[in-house]
Amino acid sequence: MTLDAALPALSSLLGDRLCRSKSELDHHGQSESHFPPTPPEAVAYPETTEEVAALVKICANHGVPVIGWGAGTSLEGHALAVQGGIVVDFARMDRIIAVNAEDMDVRVQPGITREALNEALRATGLFFPVDPGANASIGGMASTRASGTTAVRYGTMRDNVMGLEVVLADGRVIRTGTRARKSSSGYDLTGLFVGAEGTLGLITELTLKLRGQPSAISAAVCAFGEMDRAVAAVIETIQSGVPMARIEFVDAATARAVNAYSGADFPEKPHLLVEFHGSEIGVGEDAEIFRAIAEDNGAEGFEWARQTEDRTRLWKMRHEAYRAILASRPGARAIVTDVCVPISALAQAVSETQADIEASPVEAPILGHVGDGNFHAILLIDPDDTAEVHAAETLSARMAQRALRLGGTVTGEHGIGMGKLGYMAAEHGEGWQVMGSIKAALDPGNIMNPGKLVPPNNGAVG
Repeated sequence: MTLDAALPALSSLLGDRLCRSKSELDHHGQSESHFPPTPPEAVAYPETTEEVAALVKICANHGVPVIGWGAGTSLEGHALAVQGGIVVDFARMDRIIAVNAEDMDVRVQPGITREALNEALRATGLFFPVDPGANASIGGMASTRASGTTAVRYGTMRDNVMGLEVVLADGRVIRTGTRARKSSSGYDLTGLFVGAEGTLGLITELTLKLRGQPSAISAAVCAFGEMDRAVAAVIETIQSGVPMARIEFVDAATARAVNAYSGADFPEKPHLLVEFHGSEIGVGEDAEIFRAIAEDNGAEGFEWARQTEDRTRLWKMRHEAYRAILASRPGARAIVTDVCVPISALAQAVSETQADIEASPVEAPILGHVGDGNFHAILLIDPDDTAEVHAAETLSARMAQRALRLGGTVTGEHGIGMGKLGYMAAEHGEGWQVMGSIKAALDPGNIMNPGKLVPPNNGAVG
């Protein structure tokens, strides 16, 4: 079956919110990944859950693939229409439905971005803490089980999504979870859909935990002469129980790129960027403990950022590190690795990765959310240079294999999409086939974001 057979019903449902112009298709065929452009056959802009359900029913009847779309920044090709079909762009479903300040939770539509949500929450004294850096949509963050710089204190999307509204592959609408803070009632369906990357259904509403805005915040940056000393400071800090809000690492190459891109003046050495949340007294005590640990490991050039504008400038530079690294080699594309290991294995993982990079022809700055053992190497390649592409793929594979050997995972926060499919059997064993069986049960026609996450055609038709 083809989209053409479904077009009359889809056009009647959505009118001019069903787009097939070249510019729309091209825009929704791009991603931040190294995968080639893959335009869909159409783009839909629903405004209600009812429209999403009706759209999915039409597509199910005609065997048309359905791919959810948030901000479009996926790094593993999650939102590309690799088997054709229709991209469902949630940009018009971006409302805050209800803020329950006393219970510290909020109901939102999937298209709202984290920055827009926190701006709207500012007057309540609450905030949503998950910060992946990019101004991602909340629905997309849930679909990839995103985390980011604050996960070391506040957890990932898995820890902060209380409930969902989901449109299944047959058009049924279900609700998972409640606003209660705990439950022992049945399967954890919320957890099933958080991280499913749109392969089981489309998220149309989310209930999120909120946190109180801290009364005091302090941030700092410090340099180290050697990468392993910086990593040692991270491990010792975490093991000491200091409640870090953020503890980020950048290597010398990243510091150099950030200086050129943002006009900063970091020494071209490995750095830790840290932040503390709490009371004035608590923040001060935590900061002094960290400083002592860092200095014992050779830290130098401590700079504290206690004013809001100074902290904003510091974290803006960290969040722009990916762009800075890309700009350091104009015209290059990036293969972004994303391994996560137990904190005790972090030093070994980073050291062995650095040795691999030094022996490779590929430029690959390292940075990451090392407070929870998650780090990235940004592999810069000329996509037309087969030798560079092969070298980068080898580096990426060695990082993934190392992470598994050390008891970790091939992706701490970016997800699987298409890019990490080759590692799923090694990480999950028979569990990957179980994922495929769940997919086949909920989506027997294999219309929900096909070609991603699960074994190809595992029990599904089409």
